[in-house]
Amino acid sequence: MKKRIFVGLSGGVDSSVAAHTLLKEGHDVVGVFIKTWQPDFLECTWKEERLDAMRVAAHLGIPFLTFDAVDAYKRDVADYMIKEYAAGRTPNPDVMCNQHVKFGVFLQFAKEQGADAVATGHYARVTHDEEGYHLLRGVDANKDQSYFLWTLTQEQLAHTLFPIGDMPKEEVRKVAERVGLPTAQKKDSQGICFLGAVDMEEFLGHYIDLKEGAVLNEKGEEVGRHNGALLYTYGQRHGFEITEKTTHRLPHFVVDKDIEKNTITVSEVPKEVRDAVVSLDAVNEIQPFEGEVVAQLRYRGERFSATVQGTAVQFAEDVPKPSAGQSCVLYKGEECLGGGIML
Repeated sequence: MKKRIFVGLSGGVDSSVAAHTLLKEGHDVVGVFIKTWQPDFLECTWKEERLDAMRVAAHLGIPFLTFDAVDAYKRDVADYMIKEYAAGRTPNPDVMCNQHVKFGVFLQFAKEQGADAVATGHYARVTHDEEGYHLLRGVDANKDQSYFLWTLTQEQLAHTLFPIGDMPKEEVRKVAERVGLPTAQKKDSQGICFLGAVDMEEFLGHYIDLKEGAVLNEKGEEVGRHNGALLYTYGQRHGFEITEKTTHRLPHFVVDKDIEKNTITVSEVPKEVRDAVVSLDAVNEIQPFEGEVVAQLRYRGERFSATVQGTAVQFAEDVPKPSAGQSCVLYKGEECLGGGIML
C-alpha cells in the first residue's frame, strides 16, 4: 500500500539509502532535515549536513523540507544531559534524542503534514502481529541500534519505518554507490546524536564548574589526579592521570566515585557485581517483560541473563558495576522488549 512517508535525511548514507528504498517500493517520500540546537563554541556542521541532505533529495527527485527541532533538542537532550552529569549520573543522550526529537516532535510534525509514517536510517526492524508492534535488532549485529530505541511506544512504532534494518552495512554502501547517491562514500557520523564527536569535558566545562580532584586506589591512597569526578563512569580506563611511581603499569579502571568529595577510585581490575539487582526508572514496555530476559547495559555491550519483577532486574551472573543514568535494555531473542534508566 502506497504511503506518504517523511524520511529524516541527516546527510549520511544510511538515511539516504532508507529514502531510496522507500521510493523504490512506490511510496510518496518527502526528505526532511531535522535542524537541532548546537552550542556556539562548537564548529557549525549542520549547514554542511543539510546541504548533503538536499543533494540526496535532489538526486532522488523528492521534495525537501527543513524541520526546526532546536528547542526540543536543547530542552530534552542537551539540558537533560548537563543536568544528569551535574548530579553524578551518566546519561545517554542518543536515547533521549530518539524519544523526544526523532520519534517525538518530528513524528508529530510529520503527522500534522499528512504523513502516514516517518522513517530513519536506524539499523533496527519493526514487525506487527495480533500482539501489536515488535521492535527487533537490525540484522547487522555490529550496527544494531535497537539499544537506543527502547523508549519507543506502540503508538510511535505504528508510524515508524526502518527501511535498512534488514540490510548489512556493506550492502547499504553498495546500494548507495549503485544508484549514485552523493553520500555513498561519506564516513559514518560519530559521537552524540546530531552534535557529533564532542569532547565531553570541554562541553560540560561551559555549563558546570569542573574541578580537579584526587584519584584514589582501593586503599584510599592518592595515586593520581582527574579533571572532575562527574566526568567519569564505572569501568572507564582513560581521562585521568596516574602519578604513582611503579615498575610496571597496568590499565586502571574506575570502580567508584564520590561527587561530594570530588574523588574517583580506580583498580587494575574492573569491578563486577555478583547477584546484582538493578532498579529501573522511566520504564517503558514495548512488549511485556516480566520473567526471564536478556539485559544489555551498554551499546554493543555484553548481554546478561536476568529476571525482571516489576521495576527490578535481577542478574543471574556477575555484571560490570552498573552506572546510574545509563540504559538497561531488555530483550527476548532478537526482540527489544523495552527497558529503563538505571538508578
